[in-house]
Amino acid sequence: MSKVVLITGASSGLGKATAEHLNSLGYRVYGTSRDPKRYADSFPFPLLALEITDEESIQHCVATILEKEGRIDVLINNAGVGITGPMEEIDIKAVRENFSTNCFGPLHMAQAVLPQMRDQKKGLIINITSIAGAMGLPFRGVYSASKSALSIISESLRMEVKSFGIQVCTLAPGDYATDIASRRYHAPVLEKSPYKKVYQHSLDTMNTHVDAGHAPHELALEIEKIITHTKVNVHYHQGPFMQKLSVILKRILPANQFEKLIMNHYKL
Repeated sequence: MSKVVLITGASSGLGKATAEHLNSLGYRVYGTSRDPKRYADSFPFPLLALEITDEESIQHCVATILEKEGRIDVLINNAGVGITGPMEEIDIKAVRENFSTNCFGPLHMAQAVLPQMRDQKKGLIINITSIAGAMGLPFRGVYSASKSALSIISESLRMEVKSFGIQVCTLAPGDYATDIASRRYHAPVLEKSPYKKVYQHSLDTMNTHVDAGHAPHELALEIEKIITHTKVNVHYHQGPFMQKLSVILKRILPANQFEKLIMNHYKL
């Protein structure tokens, strides 16, 4: 029997690439989008409506799949949004909204599928975090924090559900060539801000890295490997070598030395 896979945020970028790849391999893939009508004839897999910050929408999405398939084998919590800005100036409302999408939404999704996975005595939840979640980055602190929070939640959830035959892991991508920059919340570069020059440079650097990032299909191949593993690791990292290396350096270098590397990179 082909596994039933639910992928949030599958209308573009990494989610779409993953959904298309798994669908081509014969998995029964369901993607989600806030407004699937915009993409009516563009996808080889069903695209369901989902607002990941709305619990009723989440329950309806999961119930729709269970009615059609009777099971959900894999949940890939991919939906997420970027956010940038100086910590002193960023809108707290935008911070809350970012955590609602990047952290609380994936947790709600897990809560919605876990009863079925327990009944099946089997299931896999892959939470897409970010290499940025392994460290505080200047002008990306909120994004780093929301992805870091999801990573820690995943560690706890993994231990809690293991005895039910359910596996949980995170996959942390680095920069990939997607349209994430166009959907990122930017705190405005204020003319009189003391951060104006360095913040604008950081924005330019981030966008350059995304534009030069690896192809999204690379992440889809990594997800395929995870799904086929008998035993799943706690964390996976995927992306450019230097970005993956930064996770290791964060662990082994004294904090002040690692901070200096980051500040030099961002010209601070």
